[in-house]
Amino acid sequence: MSRAIVVQPGGGFDRVKVEERETPPPRAGEITVRLRANSLNYHDYAVVSGMWGPAVPRIPMADGAGEVVAVGEGVEELAVGDHVVSLFFPTWADGAPEVVGFATVPGDGVDGYAREEVTAPAAAFTRAPKGWTHAEAATLPTAALTAWRALFSDDHVKPGDVVLTQGTGGVSIFALQFAKAAGATVIATSSSDEKLERLKALGADHLVNYRATPNWGEAALKLTGGRGVDHVVEVGGPATLEQSMAAAKVGGHVSVIGILTGVAGPIPLVPALVRQLRLQGVLVGSRRHQLDMVKAIDANGLKPVIDSHFPLEEIVAAFRHQESNRHFGKICLDI
Repeated sequence: MSRAIVVQPGGGFDRVKVEERETPPPRAGEITVRLRANSLNYHDYAVVSGMWGPAVPRIPMADGAGEVVAVGEGVEELAVGDHVVSLFFPTWADGAPEVVGFATVPGDGVDGYAREEVTAPAAAFTRAPKGWTHAEAATLPTAALTAWRALFSDDHVKPGDVVLTQGTGGVSIFALQFAKAAGATVIATSSSDEKLERLKALGADHLVNYRATPNWGEAALKLTGGRGVDHVVEVGGPATLEQSMAAAKVGGHVSVIGILTGVAGPIPLVPALVRQLRLQGVLVGSRRHQLDMVKAIDANGLKPVIDSHFPLEEIVAAFRHQESNRHFGKICLDI
């Protein structure tokens, strides 16, 4: 038996309990993982807080990392003792997107990783980056993979390109780090001058306070000499999309990732048409994307930005910290 966090049907912070769950031994093709860390994402917050609460009792958290403690018959890619990290879409191995919605996503459609142990298909995990702590590895499956896919799978960001990032959440900070590692120039936006200085320390080339400069798309355009940015990592949603399009070059790529300002709103189509923009919806990525990302991290030595750690049983306090918007980088749970 091992401890697990369970969100009761409908969700809500007052409906989060600690329970004991049995971990079955691995069958053919499965592994058992002693989980050591989770990281928080907006999607997890939506499930646990009740915004998109579960219909049945659900173990939350899509991002889990730990070490393999048992392997079933036929498992060759992973072995006992390997440090591993979970996948957001355990059934999407490679190729074009094939999953609609969250029915297969750990912590939403199926039980997730806010627990001490899990037995799951070996294909639901990859190796973690070499030398990373479990908490560091747990930052990867949702936020990092979203940024990686947006920049290097849906687009092909290369040295000399200009990338614009919004805010200081996990996806945006990983996008900044990946873009700089690829040799791109980064324009970073935030409403906080203090956070902008921290983005500068991470390598941001240009800083724009979007509260002081509401027309930050025009400001980004000027910073590129009127050419426009090659790629916008759009995490705001309806209230920021117009400025993102204003910042983009003709034929530029806007990765539509987040819904921080809502799930619906008017979309100005004329800028998209006359500038011939590519608006690409992004929902994390495949196992192949994650394998490629981990390989790149092993090669370049990148490290994630972690804001804070909470014990597993303080998961509600961790989400309260997330909703305060005071954090910079990822919030992790230690198991």
